Amino acid sequence: MHTAAQIAKHLKEVHSGGNWTWVNLQDTLKDITWQQAITKVHSFNTIAVLTNHIGYYATAILNVLRGNPLEAKDELSFTHPPINNEGDWQAMITKLNDDWLALVTAVAAIPDERLGEIFVQEKYGIYYRNLHGLIEHTHYHLGQITLLKKIVQAQGK
Repeated sequence: MHTAAQIAKHLKEVHSGGNWTWVNLQDTLKDITWQQAITKVHSFNTIAVLTNHIGYYATAILNVLRGNPLEAKDELSFTHPPINNEGDWQAMITKLNDDWLALVTAVAAIPDERLGEIFVQEKYGIYYRNLHGLIEHTHYHLGQITLLKKIVQAQGK
């Protein structure tokens, strides 16, 4: 299996399961209600903010792989449309899932030699670094979501 296919496998595992941590986005988010997703715990970001944040960067990378310019801005990555009901929350999860699975497919199709090329601009490094960075970033925030979920559900929210 070529390197890009291995990276795609890791992306799929952090989304759908089978990674070393035994924690994934799909299973973690599936039983969180919209009220739990927007519940503020101390000064931490909410589950909804973190979920959107993870999806924001996955979508940004997917758009680049589709030949579009990089339009992501860090200051926009922690904002999301209002979540006022279960439909709003499910729409966010559906977008994350759809974009993530499209990203897995796009990454698997990258020729290995492209992984060493500059990703958009030199300041961002190479494709390989950005794809692995997305995996690391996702695991980091997934850990936060997992802890927030436990706190919120323990509070009976």
